[in-house]
Amino acid sequence: MTIVKQVRSRILLIMRVRVLYFGVLKESLGRESEMVELPEPARVADLMARFEGEGAEWMRSIAVAVNREYARREDVLRDGDEVALLPPVSGGLW
Repeated sequence: MTIVKQVRSRILLIMRVRVLYFGVLKESLGRESEMVELPEPARVADLMARFEGEGAEWMRSIAVAVNREYARREDVLRDGDEVALLPPVSGGLW
């Protein structure tokens, strides 16, 4: 559902996306998911910038999927999208 907000005589359209955290992200953030509000139009890069502003170094090395398909930073998000943040996987047994 798109939200309409009025700020200083301007009307902003706000969308909500569900962000899913996997692997070490889920562990370090202490949650599996959250709803994030972004002004429309928004791209994957806009969502990523929100975390980078918080000093999250891990954002540079993760993969992103939107609605279960890998996405690029320039891809456009839509209200109600599900965005998965996927950290790199390492380790294992030989």
